[in-house]
Amino acid sequence: MRHAIIIILIAIFSFPIYLAVVAASHDARSLLGAVPLLPGAHLVRNMVETLTGAGFVNMTPVSLMLGNSLIMAIGITVGKLAVSIPAAFAVVFFRFPGRMLAFWAIFITLLLPVEVRFFPTYEITADLGMLDSFTGLILPLIASATATFLFRQFFLTLPPALADAARIDGAGPMTFLWKIILPLSRPNLAAIAVIEFIYGWNQYLWPLLAASDGKHQTIVVGMAALINAANEFSVPQWNLVMAAAILALLPPVILMLAMQRWFIEGITAGMN
Repeated sequence: MRHAIIIILIAIFSFPIYLAVVAASHDARSLLGAVPLLPGAHLVRNMVETLTGAGFVNMTPVSLMLGNSLIMAIGITVGKLAVSIPAAFAVVFFRFPGRMLAFWAIFITLLLPVEVRFFPTYEITADLGMLDSFTGLILPLIASATATFLFRQFFLTLPPALADAARIDGAGPMTFLWKIILPLSRPNLAAIAVIEFIYGWNQYLWPLLAASDGKHQTIVVGMAALINAANEFSVPQWNLVMAAAILALLPPVILMLAMQRWFIEGITAGMN
């Protein structure tokens, strides 16, 4: 019974993706009616036309948008890890006045909707001249209370004797962090890296505001433009739109499959 329920749920969740793949494998005229249930023979051609931009006029090639999204997602992931790890390390392993107040000041930012923070963030980014640049796309989004909280929870599971032993051996705080804490945190690092990569990849509102030129357009923002462009043809090019959707789905899926074991291990580590 359990396996039957799992199979049914997998079928329900995967059916829209299957329809997208099928639609991407047909020509445009085949999609004027109902979407066929069997794949066609045009998947490779549609993918190539979508990547090169040959299927759309005056549109940023999907290959460029995918590259922009990849740079943005990697930059946000690395930036969030670089900010969150020292913050969590200081809160857990250092004793200073206002330590917990500092942590809760970071954590309480989760209560603010992202949309509320976008307008002052946009104004600061514009004043610093970082619009229409990868710096403007990445830098305002690297602060992460979620990653800081998850790292703090994992660091709390480590025995305090580790810090005492490192101090006796003459290791300084940064040596303790780099040579002891981070190697022990590899599963947790992998899990948070996957979460933050998907967060950066799926960003829509901030790239829409901060990058108005086509050179820095991301694939998530570009999908809306592709849908509008597809409707301008006498025969709507929904096959190319679905091909772009499949291409946009691949990088997070590949990363998730590659890091699946570490992701599960890292997520469950802080719960023990």
